[in-house]
Amino acid sequence: MGKIRVMTGIFITGTDTGIGKTMISAGLARALKRRGYDVGVMKPVQSGAGIRNGELYSQDGEVMISAIEGSDEAELVCPFLFKEELAPGVAAQIEGKVVDLRRIKEAYSELEKRHDIVIVEGAGGIAVPLKNKTLVSDLIHCLGVPAIVVARTGLGTINHTFLTIEHAQRSGITIIGVIINCFKGGIAEETNPKVIEDLTGVPILGIVPHVSAAYGRHEKILSLVEKNVDLEKIISFMSFH
Repeated sequence: MGKIRVMTGIFITGTDTGIGKTMISAGLARALKRRGYDVGVMKPVQSGAGIRNGELYSQDGEVMISAIEGSDEAELVCPFLFKEELAPGVAAQIEGKVVDLRRIKEAYSELEKRHDIVIVEGAGGIAVPLKNKTLVSDLIHCLGVPAIVVARTGLGTINHTFLTIEHAQRSGITIIGVIINCFKGGIAEETNPKVIEDLTGVPILGIVPHVSAAYGRHEKILSLVEKNVDLEKIISFMSFH
């Protein structure tokens, strides 16, 4: 029997900014590619974009593209780039721009046509404003894809993760599961995953160990994602939904 193909996308959101969504997204994309899937990546909105030769570019998008050795056009991978490292809606307003969900949807649809699956990384948390009262959750709903929540490990993560999942579900978003990132150990970190599962009914898909700055090379982190995330559970979910 042939392999069931995955024909949709996964949105990677988080309980906060700076929690490693990019590395998790890149690691998942690479791991799925190694399992024979044609994978595309997308970072719809990048605040705090880098500048190269006088032009803005998406650092997160480039990390993801590098992980899969992709070749999709930059404007498809990241349709909206903003210089200021602020919530996208605020950064856009400062620069006199507007985040257009239709344009993002069109770029996503093109990537979806080219690939079996598209890994889409969000900006900050799920309730970050993209424009006016339009939030990241509205973008996920617009794309019509399920989401994975990347969470911290220590104190406060139960509350943040619970609220993220509750908001997502109220917004009509399906949550595949939670990935705990940068696990270091300790009573709170060791007990939080089970509490999150019990409170939300959403499975923990993996617990990715912390990598110190000295060993924090991309290749090492991507390898940890591959080894510590339940990829088969994700593939099974995507194949039958």
